[in-house]
Amino acid sequence: MKSGYRIVLYWALLLFIPLYLLEAHLADLANQYHAGAYLIDWLSSSNPQSKWAAYTGNTTDKIIVMARLEEESVSWVHEELPGWQRAIYTVNPSPSTTADKHRLKTPLNKGHESMAYLTYLIDHYNDLPSTIAFIHSHRSGFLSAWHVDAPLHDNVAALRSLQLDFVQQNGYVNLRCNPNPGCTQKHGYTHNPHVTDAVWTDIFEGTSTPPLNSTEASADERGSDPLRIQAEPRALKIPAQVAAACCAQFAVSRAQVLQRPREDYIKIRQWVIDTERSDASSGRVMEYLWHVIFGKESV
Repeated sequence: MKSGYRIVLYWALLLFIPLYLLEAHLADLANQYHAGAYLIDWLSSSNPQSKWAAYTGNTTDKIIVMARLEEESVSWVHEELPGWQRAIYTVNPSPSTTADKHRLKTPLNKGHESMAYLTYLIDHYNDLPSTIAFIHSHRSGFLSAWHVDAPLHDNVAALRSLQLDFVQQNGYVNLRCNPNPGCTQKHGYTHNPHVTDAVWTDIFEGTSTPPLNSTEASADERGSDPLRIQAEPRALKIPAQVAAACCAQFAVSRAQVLQRPREDYIKIRQWVIDTERSDASSGRVMEYLWHVIFGKESV
């Protein structure tokens, strides 16, 4: 009897544990994807986007910056967001696109959307509009655009309701508010596997990212000794925590961009070009650093 009881208990645990782990994983995915809200909106007979009223405040000059593949259609930007200027970069241009001087191209297809974002900032540093929205080339979709918080994960609804005065006030605004994934204890943001000490140093050393990345110590650090002319080198230290809600869709103000010199953006893009990391890996690093680049705390 005791032996039979142990066997039953063994098989019960064997079945229960995988089911428990599966349930936890599915619950986490449902949270990331806003699955419940998406299903309700999809089944709703009304227009769910109407829940997100269009922004009616100051509509100063604004632009959408986007990276796209040659084969991707982005006509929805022209058709649904006519009030926005557009800077749409083709990252894998065909020979005809390459030959067309009116089509925007990136110098390299690497770093996912970051190559287009940085190229725009470098090329237009002196003529930026007031608000710049950096977004992906997909409009909507449960799988492709799950990281868009708007109803039906629709970037059109998100951009139509974007509060431009809030962007101006804050300088940088992540277009995703759900911190899962990217900024939750469960996902281990205290040990971000993408932004290592070496990566942080390679990207930010010599830029205006605080603390000032100089090999020269400050006057306070050197003390008042006039003979101590040679400064002691100091390492650029990574913050204890680096985290942000995913997924590289955000808006910034012109004033915030100009807090950095153009040379900073050139250096950061050069890291993307030179790094041995893959397209996906270098893009993921940048995804977790945009908020730092634009002056926010590391978490």
